[in-house]
Amino acid sequence: MLCHMIVKWRAVREAARGPVVTHALIAGCAVVFLLGPASGLNPAYGTGDELLSAGTAYFRRWGVVPDELFTGTPRAWLTPLTALFVHGSWLHLLGNMLFLHVFGAMAEERMGRPAFLGFYLCTGYLAMAAYAAANAGSPQTLVGASGAISAVLGAFLFLLPRARVTSLFPFLFFLPLRFPAWIVLLFWFALQWVAAQRAGSGPGVAYLAHLVGFSLGFLYAWARYRGTTRVRRPATATEGDSQP
Repeated sequence: MLCHMIVKWRAVREAARGPVVTHALIAGCAVVFLLGPASGLNPAYGTGDELLSAGTAYFRRWGVVPDELFTGTPRAWLTPLTALFVHGSWLHLLGNMLFLHVFGAMAEERMGRPAFLGFYLCTGYLAMAAYAAANAGSPQTLVGASGAISAVLGAFLFLLPRARVTSLFPFLFFLPLRFPAWIVLLFWFALQWVAAQRAGSGPGVAYLAHLVGFSLGFLYAWARYRGTTRVRRPATATEGDSQP
């Protein structure tokens, strides 16, 4: 009885502290960006052409370069992990962190902190590696947390399909509308699929990493939690807005 009370007390205390891992990941990405050349705020990288040159070298050092990933060097094999914390612009950072804030908190609460952190890093790594394998001859650098965040979306679809999500649709003049998560997330996945079919091999958005991450996240949640009771409260709401 005493052990049960201690465990319950610890669970309540952890819940009261909020989504610590999600907030830590957001903070980590923000700090890395602010200290890096892409923010334009660190005078150590200079200005003008010097800043552009420093940015290129920075992304090649910490990002995934497909034609270098499978060379077998330890540094290359670490880049799918380091690239998760590197972003190429303010818009890139803010867009990814918005999605992580909206969907990560509830997924973390459902999975638990250590499991959520391991899930995030592993699926993000695999999404990056899968994109690199599919574009093995490309010299274009891949950075950003979108592969891992896509995995969070996939897991969210299985774990909390009826949670309410406020979405902004550009073709509806950004009118905020609330839909069940399964509608928003399947619509988002369909958009990524269509965009991936039209994407070229040059620089741009790594839609394939999004698709792989989403699929990995959903499959993991299905395999790990299919025997447990999923949260189905339709009134449950996420903590922010998402833009599919």
